[in-house]
Amino acid sequence: MTEPVLPVITRFAPSPTGFLHLGHVHSCLFAVNAAKQAGGRFLLRIEDIDPNRCRPEYEVMLKEDLAWIGFRWEEPVRRQSDHMDDYAAALDRLAALGVTYPCFCSRKDIADEIARAGNAPHLVAMGPEGPLYPGICRHVLPDVAAARMAAGEPHAIRLNVAQAAALTGPLVWHDRGRGTVPADTGLLGDIVLARRDVRTSYHLSVTVDDAIQDVSLVTRGVDLFHATHVHRLLQALLSLPVPDYHHHDLLLNNRGERLSKRDGATGIRILREQGATAEEVLLCARGWQPGKLETP
Repeated sequence: MTEPVLPVITRFAPSPTGFLHLGHVHSCLFAVNAAKQAGGRFLLRIEDIDPNRCRPEYEVMLKEDLAWIGFRWEEPVRRQSDHMDDYAAALDRLAALGVTYPCFCSRKDIADEIARAGNAPHLVAMGPEGPLYPGICRHVLPDVAAARMAAGEPHAIRLNVAQAAALTGPLVWHDRGRGTVPADTGLLGDIVLARRDVRTSYHLSVTVDDAIQDVSLVTRGVDLFHATHVHRLLQALLSLPVPDYHHHDLLLNNRGERLSKRDGATGIRILREQGATAEEVLLCARGWQPGKLETP
């Protein structure tokens, strides 16, 4: 008996921290087309877990810009800040498995520890984003850690990757561009799962959300390829379904750099004000061609 074919469900999940730019449109278009070609569904999710950077007005504008371009999505839109209980429940499950621990290190503490180990490079573990957390708080005794937390000492919650991987054993995931990928669960080290001021992390919330929303195909930029390794670990720990992945190329400017809000990439809102049409924006987003839509 053949198994029923499940519908393809994709999503686009921007953070409302600034204007959408052409790189966002490129990524959204990829997700929209993947769903359309399979006769599936396309979802919009607002990833606004950071109250210090996310703004409601940017959410309004990004929805307006996406609709102006011609994108349509299912309602209601999932807004992460409305679902903190889901992430707290996942964090509790991980704690019950014994794979989390509180970390009391400041950024300076971590930098100082890495610097001290710099004279012995073999002691500094490196990841795709730089030196990994050196495990300063990994072996703090539970009663000592509990007393420090009870005293109100600032802390984050980290995933003990070695213990987690020991529970799950070897894992794989499937990328539509690269095939079966063995999960390198330690690639990012003991990631932060939550902080006092931000009660969840990108890694935890996106993994939980994709499962809750039945996302079956995660499309995102190749710059997040390395993150999928730890997301696969979280899926296994939390007994969540495993979607397919497709990590697409990034849209680059005429200097060969990825488009970024931080670097002042031209916003869709600005292009609209300058007289660009939705067709021109889509054409440019399909494959970056430096020209009249580019500003210095």
